Amino acid sequence: MQPQTLRAYEVDAEPVFDSREVAERAAFGGTEPELRCETWESEMLDGRIPPSQVLAERLIAAGQAGMLAPSFARGAGVDDLNLVLWTWGPEPPARVALIDDEGRLS
Repeated sequence: MQPQTLRAYEVDAEPVFDSREVAERAAFGGTEPELRCETWESEMLDGRIPPSQVLAERLIAAGQAGMLAPSFARGAGVDDLNLVLWTWGPEPPARVALIDDEGRLS
């Protein structure tokens, strides 16, 4: 395992696409294999746009601030999720703020 620093964030983002909902995914032409997209790195290195990125572009065009997606990391459980935000900052629609009440990370 690589060294890491755990941080807590307060996130206020909407709308966020929930990719676990099959009907929602179908509305944007997304499938579970496109989300998993195990070949994304080689596709990008070959100059192609991976299906997961095509789905992200559709969601961005539809005004989604981000997407909830299952984690496909090795060892991840069925309830493990990733929140993917296209852009974020101190203001809505995708506000992300570091929680550092004790000033340890300043």
